[in-house]
Amino acid sequence: MSTLMVLFGVSLVIFLLLQLVPGDPARTILGAGATEDAVAAVRAELGLDQPLPVQFLGYLQGLITGDLGRSLTINQPVTEIIIPRFQNTMVLSAAALVICVVVGIPLGILAARRQYGIFDRIAMFTSLAGASVPVYWLGLMLIGVFALNLGWFPTSGMSNPRNPEGGFGDLLSHLVLPAFAAALVPLAVIARMTRSVMVDTMEQDYIRTLRAAGVPERSIIWKHCLRNAMPPIVTVVGLQIGYLLGGVIFVEVVFSWPGLGYQLYTAITQNDMPLVQAGVLFIALVFVLVNLLADTTVGLLDPRTRRKVTA
Repeated sequence: MSTLMVLFGVSLVIFLLLQLVPGDPARTILGAGATEDAVAAVRAELGLDQPLPVQFLGYLQGLITGDLGRSLTINQPVTEIIIPRFQNTMVLSAAALVICVVVGIPLGILAARRQYGIFDRIAMFTSLAGASVPVYWLGLMLIGVFALNLGWFPTSGMSNPRNPEGGFGDLLSHLVLPAFAAALVPLAVIARMTRSVMVDTMEQDYIRTLRAAGVPERSIIWKHCLRNAMPPIVTVVGLQIGYLLGGVIFVEVVFSWPGLGYQLYTAITQNDMPLVQAGVLFIALVFVLVNLLADTTVGLLDPRTRRKVTA
């Protein structure tokens, strides 16, 4: 029920905000030279001449029936446009998430083991600096160094236009730079959260008891501390997945990655309201489902949380 309420609230906010966007969708369809009578006819056909509550009810009815409307500029059902683009966004987000988890969690653990040491200070300073770097600036720097100067990777796109069926190797070469650019901020957040949780866990009494009993430090860290620190780590990873889905729009624009974020950017510049509404709502739906999955996973990892939820 709460998921439905969140989606209703998101749809309402999206609908109201897009009413503030300058421009007339009818003129977007007909062009700047259209007559007023033609514009009025198109507005009536689209229902834009109706009061806002009536327009919103029609929008909700379309959501319930699965009809998200047609793109004003491409003249196709928005679902046919969004789903393939979202698949490309998922490829980029999944690659960035792998980098975040594989690098961020071990980095936080090692920093916690060397608390206040040189490695800890360097790692946390680097993660703080990484979280402060604008993603689009980092993307441009990566293109300038590794694509233009060194020539190691392509500058843009998802495949070689001369050979679209280049296979996994071609996809991987196009994926490296945008994945690292998208992963920087969530990697820094995951590393800092992992370090904080691990430090708190390592100061618990049962950890001191294990050390006094002669249990190897490696076993204490990776078996006991990490297992008890996993619930908050899983929670922050789930939040970063939502950030990736919404934040890769800047990465996709810089690298011309044909994902949902790039499509939304194009739709916003062209005042394509149905496409913008459907795209943002789609991202919100996935974000809610990902966080629901993260909460469920935390409940499985921590029975105390599960008892609180069922109480």
